[in-house]
Amino acid sequence: MMTLIRHQPWFFINRWHPDFDRLFGESVGGPTDDTASAPSVDVHEENDRFVLSADMPGVEAKDIEVSAEDGVLTIRAERLTRARADSDSGENVKSVSGTFLRRITLPVAAQAEAIKARYANGVLEIDIPKQARVETRRIPVTVN
Repeated sequence: MMTLIRHQPWFFINRWHPDFDRLFGESVGGPTDDTASAPSVDVHEENDRFVLSADMPGVEAKDIEVSAEDGVLTIRAERLTRARADSDSGENVKSVSGTFLRRITLPVAAQAEAIKARYANGVLEIDIPKQARVETRRIPVTVN
């Protein structure tokens, strides 16, 4: 069976951005501490579904948006700034804040209209059901 994957001409260049960000301490949008990083995502396949898990610590459920359109699953979230300064111990903690976006090409077998998302304990879990597999039908060729 053959799986089609959407052509993404900038895929390899976009993969270099985090490396350059770590090397130079800045991201495309500005300094690293003003831009939230994209969440790490794990995907695994089961017999009847795909399960996607995204780590989003410090993000509230109301700040997460999941959408599916034209074969692409989009996860958009916003992490708000949380700063804590403790003058007694000299400790200063600042969380990374900002908006992040992650797009994932859905497999052909995915049922986009039946996708469900749950968020608990800093982990977003997206359940993507598979369509029933259609068996290949052989079509006889007639001669006129």
